[in-house]
Amino acid sequence: MTVAYLSLGSNLGDREAHLSQARELIEQAGARILRASSVLETEPWGVTDQPRFLNQVLEVEWSGSAQALLAAMKNVLHQAGRTPSYRWGPREIDVDILLFGDQRIDEPDLQVPHPRMWEREFVTRPLAELRPDILERR
Repeated sequence: MTVAYLSLGSNLGDREAHLSQARELIEQAGARILRASSVLETEPWGVTDQPRFLNQVLEVEWSGSAQALLAAMKNVLHQAGRTPSYRWGPREIDVDILLFGDQRIDEPDLQVPHPRMWEREFVTRPLAELRPDILERR
């Protein structure tokens, strides 16, 4: 089993319901949620002319590979009804893999640790709630 950290975000529709549905679908996909950060309302990042986000970080336990977790999370997005958008655009739900155990992964479709996570307060604040030591080790 690997402990991984996932970032959730939503800024369209019923944002809280989208996060709740994502948590349910993540568990149905086989990732057991160990802990969840508080839900934070944050300003958009990248493209700022859009609604505010609700963000949360989950600590999950996963029995497969990082690539299998990525595939499962893409399926979660599909099941949750995420509609295509532009980069950093508005979305019903987003799920990013932040950390996957102590692994460093650099593949075309998956980079772990997430390459821009340290630049984003909407990730670092909730992550620090669960793992204050992680910010010190970066």
